[in-house]
Amino acid sequence: MTIAALAATTSSELLAVHDIEVIYDGAILAVAGVSLRVGQGDIVALLGANGAGKSTTLKAISGLVQADRAHVSRGRITFQGQDTAGVAANLLARQGIVHVLEGRHVFAHLTVEENLRSGGFLRKPTRRELEQDLERIYAWFPRLKTKRKTQAGLTSGGEQQMLAIGRALMTRPRLVLLDEPSMGLAPILVEEIFAIVAQLNAQEGMSFLVAEQNINVALRHATYAYVLENGRVVGEGSGAELAAREDIQHFYLGGKTG
Repeated sequence: MTIAALAATTSSELLAVHDIEVIYDGAILAVAGVSLRVGQGDIVALLGANGAGKSTTLKAISGLVQADRAHVSRGRITFQGQDTAGVAANLLARQGIVHVLEGRHVFAHLTVEENLRSGGFLRKPTRRELEQDLERIYAWFPRLKTKRKTQAGLTSGGEQQMLAIGRALMTRPRLVLLDEPSMGLAPILVEEIFAIVAQLNAQEGMSFLVAEQNINVALRHATYAYVLENGRVVGEGSGAELAAREDIQHFYLGGKTG
């Protein structure tokens, strides 16, 4: 393990992924030996081009990989020190892992507030607790409060991404998995969303594992980052270290973005 990796794990370890392999349809190797760690209060970035294995890694962690006719065929994933093998996705969510999928996936026919309330039901809160959680989300995402009675399908892409994150936060998670939160959004909205992620991390100690192709914004906010290529980790380091590496910059900004 590198010195930077040791430094990244000085915080209490929340998630540990040990050399996992993920196979689709019993034949297609999508992830081949990925290892990573997320400490309590960390923002960890998972970088890579399309097809690098980022989304599959997140789904393996959240348990949703089984819905894609895939399984973890090797390795081990632990959350808060407990092995998650065989634990269903809904139970992992109750334990504190929440996954915001690529493409937002809001309930288009429901209002913004109805979407948020649907996220709260996982915890079975009292009515008062649910209302308090709603106000907490509106404080973080003022845009959502102004659209609370609007059908989610009629809101902008940026607002839908905020809604997807806000709905996930209604579960009061320990770890938030964000899959390509910048996809299809204007730069100003990407900055706004990552600024909120940074504030949640700083003020509430919330931990994030973010799969992202936009390396500039991801590395600016990341405590630590891993680079994936063809289902393998090919680089890792602090956000500042990777941002300074010419090979990383060339790969993502020099024309080969996949």
